[in-house]
Amino acid sequence: MERKKSDDFDQDDDQKPQHNKVLVEAAFRNQAVPPWTKQITVRAMVTSFILSIVFNFIVCKLNLTTGVIPSLNVAAGLLGFAVLKFYTAILTKIGLLKQPFTRQENCVIQTCVVASSGIAFSSGTASYVLGMSGVIAAQGDGANTPLNIKNPHVGWMMGFLFAVSFLGLFSIMPLRKVMIMKYKLTYPSGTATAYLINSFHTPKGAKLAKKQVAVLFKTFCGSFLWACFQWFYTAADGCGFVSFPTFGLQAKAQRFYFDFSSTYVGVGMICPYIVNISLLVGSIISWGIMWPLIEKNKGTWYSADIPATSLHGIQGYRVFIAIAMMLGDGLYHVAYMLIMTSYSLCCSPKTKEDKNLESSSPPLVNPSTASTEAGTEVLSENYDEERRNEYFEKDQIPNWLAFVCYVGLAIVAIIFVPIYIFRQLKWYHILTAYMIAPVLAFCNAYGAGLTDWSLASNYGKFAIIIFSAWVGAPKGGVVAGLAACGVMMSVVSTASDLMQDFKTGFLTLSSPRSMFFSQVLGTAMGCVLSPLVFWFFYKAYPLGDPDGPYPAPYALMYRGMALLGVEGVGSLPKHCVKLAGSFFAASIAINLITELLKRYETKYKLYRFIPIPMCMAIPFYLGSYFAIDMCAGSLILYLWQRKNKQQADDFAPAVASGLICGDSLWGVPAAILSLVNVKPPICMRFFSASANAKLEKLLSGD
Repeated sequence: MERKKSDDFDQDDDQKPQHNKVLVEAAFRNQAVPPWTKQITVRAMVTSFILSIVFNFIVCKLNLTTGVIPSLNVAAGLLGFAVLKFYTAILTKIGLLKQPFTRQENCVIQTCVVASSGIAFSSGTASYVLGMSGVIAAQGDGANTPLNIKNPHVGWMMGFLFAVSFLGLFSIMPLRKVMIMKYKLTYPSGTATAYLINSFHTPKGAKLAKKQVAVLFKTFCGSFLWACFQWFYTAADGCGFVSFPTFGLQAKAQRFYFDFSSTYVGVGMICPYIVNISLLVGSIISWGIMWPLIEKNKGTWYSADIPATSLHGIQGYRVFIAIAMMLGDGLYHVAYMLIMTSYSLCCSPKTKEDKNLESSSPPLVNPSTASTEAGTEVLSENYDEERRNEYFEKDQIPNWLAFVCYVGLAIVAIIFVPIYIFRQLKWYHILTAYMIAPVLAFCNAYGAGLTDWSLASNYGKFAIIIFSAWVGAPKGGVVAGLAACGVMMSVVSTASDLMQDFKTGFLTLSSPRSMFFSQVLGTAMGCVLSPLVFWFFYKAYPLGDPDGPYPAPYALMYRGMALLGVEGVGSLPKHCVKLAGSFFAASIAINLITELLKRYETKYKLYRFIPIPMCMAIPFYLGSYFAIDMCAGSLILYLWQRKNKQQADDFAPAVASGLICGDSLWGVPAAILSLVNVKPPICMRFFSASANAKLEKLLSGD
């Protein structure tokens, strides 16, 4: 990242700062920053809408397959630059370009697209919404009454999202100066995106960006064509490259195989190494060791006659042990974040600079002026920070307006949601959620600023158990808990996304007002696109089938949490509670060991090699096929960095984005073909030699 900053601009000899610090903003000091009204343009919104459709398909597909969603900020910034640069280049050639393409406009596109795709995650279409459905309820064997089932429909999903998705923006907006300027939180994804956008719009950065876009386009086309090629061999379930027994048929029976998904190879290139290793470790512990041992006790620990998908059988161990690990990891991080936030707020000494930031007066230093000495321009060592502070102080949105909007939107949701959408919830349930949500939104935004890890889903899980138990099974506690999860997740998730984008805007001199309105517009797009995209998949594929192409693992897990809240643990198979409790404790212990090693073991940094419990839990239900894909992505990146680290750092994000976008976009024509009953012509299956001999004998009629 430092290399990009140093390459961003060339300084003339008479304009070099009298220090060694690289000043990014010095490259842009002769460029006028457009007002916020010109940062949000019609062409930016059109581009954002087109990219939002693509990203909603990507996020929806990832949610329905494994639920692992990488940070898409960099990909959104890169694709936004590629599309609008192409458009403005055409207008320039024909002499019709009226307004140049600026980094602020690029930032607006990125903000809008990320806000829209963020709704695709927090909308819970593949988790708590699908968990309410009859299909998932049939797998759970509990609380299958009409009050505890609500099937998805575009109408109520859109209404629910519009009612709850905007409150998170107003809950955290008054704290933007505190989080960005006072605490100087890094928000790693937002910072990386800002440096990428800055590099695109400087002379040398533009050359690099042109190469990155070319690489992205090539990998996008290759990934799309590869997905198309694979489709021809998938005429029935279990056919095609997705079922290739890479490590043998016995390993495939335990879900150990490489399924040739370029999406997850690309995701693996984006995710940190430890995330992918954690997924693989979780796969080995569960499908390699635990499940084969538990299945040997079939008929003793649980009935041998119940279906494999029932929570009273092997599926119960898979789901509830995974839930226990997730809850343990989530509880630890929430408690840790609350303690650290409280300590930071109460015990950290305030400096003179902090006190100045708390006041509403503008900065005392005028950052746009540089001192002159004998005709030579000398830039202050703090030039970047001063200039960014100046523009971040402009175009403020009054705090009283944010408060009024939050209260007003909360009142609308309190009236609208219980009456028209979820009758299982009462007005006082939603009021309680909205009284707690701003505190949790602050904690989540603060934690994301430190670690780049949003815990929105964890806050949602706690809401499920609390509100499910509060309402009870006879009154529809399962649906009530899942709906409360949606309320909480929407507030907490959009709050951290907004602060992440404020950080990107701060580093690119984008107006806070343009950032906020871009987030609002992107949220509105997401409230429309997310249900439509999900409905597209819902009608085209059997969602929620554990053995199908879109198992939607979190749907059953979230419903399992709601069942746990309303029914207790008495109905689970033998020893399931003990095993779940053990893994819950192990999850907390792993986090404690990691934290202790971070603090007291600095020589070898062993904490880097300790797996993440949250990531380990996901394969407990799904298997390891996607973990192997992601580890393949990590291996590609590692070997690339060993060969040419600079080239890998420059082009790996573009390659990963192309792989993800191309493979995910093929889902659109594939779903259309499925809707019109056009099936692939070939089925490619794999058999053992003995099974193949029997098949040949049967076909020959001998």
